[in-house]
Amino acid sequence: MPSRLLLDEMFPQAMADQLNAKGHDVRAVVADPEFTGLADEHVLIGASEAGRALVTANIKDYMPIDARYRAASRSHAGLIMVSSKTFPQSRGYVVAVTSTLDALLAADGSQPGGVAFLTRSTGA
Repeated sequence: MPSRLLLDEMFPQAMADQLNAKGHDVRAVVADPEFTGLADEHVLIGASEAGRALVTANIKDYMPIDARYRAASRSHAGLIMVSSKTFPQSRGYVVAVTSTLDALLAADGSQPGGVAFLTRSTGA
């Protein structure tokens, strides 16, 4: 995964701001007119063209897109999936996901073009 991320529309700009304040290069769909309102596949294309892995909780839509990419021998810059089982939608959700992404970016140990599920053991 590139050390640059794009946060999908379910994540607030405040997450990108917090990660950027820690020295990371993160953009959020909600604050970027280039991505606002695009279909999922076009968000992934735009993220890939910008060299950014896409962070999303929309697993049900992005896993089939990834499967189509693989079947067509196409690549993307990476997908980081945030499961509601690992990160329940509670009051601490944004803090937990932000902290874990910070640890993941600091470790920089994933592979470009892959699909990874964010785990709490990564840092939160």
